[in-house]
Amino acid sequence: MTEKARDQLKTLLIQIRDKPNVRKEEHDSFCAFSGLRPEQIEIFNVFDQPHFDPSIADNYDGVFVGGASEASVLEKERFPFVDNSIELMRYCIDQSIPVFASCFGFQLAILALHGTIDTDQHGFEMGTLPISLTPDAKQDILYHDTPDPFMAVSVHREKAVIAPEGCIALANTDVCNHSFKVSGKPFWAFQFHPEVDKRVLIERLTVFKNEYTDGDDHLNEVLNNAVETPESNELLRKFVDRVLLRKCRKTP
Repeated sequence: MTEKARDQLKTLLIQIRDKPNVRKEEHDSFCAFSGLRPEQIEIFNVFDQPHFDPSIADNYDGVFVGGASEASVLEKERFPFVDNSIELMRYCIDQSIPVFASCFGFQLAILALHGTIDTDQHGFEMGTLPISLTPDAKQDILYHDTPDPFMAVSVHREKAVIAPEGCIALANTDVCNHSFKVSGKPFWAFQFHPEVDKRVLIERLTVFKNEYTDGDDHLNEVLNNAVETPESNELLRKFVDRVLLRKCRKTP
């Protein structure tokens, strides 16, 4: 395998966004926190191309999977890209393609690994939350130097209480599992949003306030309590430095 420098990496972002402004903001956020240039993160938006072969992940150094405010992993008939996206997760695991899956990507990974997704219609996690590490996180290449607890952006109605079988639980809240790694594979999933900071949370919740809040008072309460999330955001750069670059430097 040819050794690559950081600026030679080529990655794929599986995007599950319909609104044009949110599409751009999400791409910008992945670039900002990964330290990669925009041209190093190619976008494949499943709203535009709902039917696709999992081999789209071939020939990339790694795959990012983003969140979704306009889709549900539990509504496969309404969103035909869900089944293809689940197969993509399985393909990446089988082929040992490095994956960093956030929020909707986390939920796709849960289903790909035969886990269970539950729905909370009221009282779901929203805003910036303290996330606690598990004992196994101390040996994880991404988490071993992350403070416990750390703050992260999380907005989700759907959740997995536990990590799937064959995975290592890495982070939790009292409500659900928030991060896991597939054992023996370069595949990490995050229910929270490592690619989102306080500023972007404010922008996103303002756009999607009708979907997630009970009105302006509720929205303002969540946003006024929001804090910065540097340790969470740093996980993207750690993934690039410690997983993608390390893989590229291995000899055959």
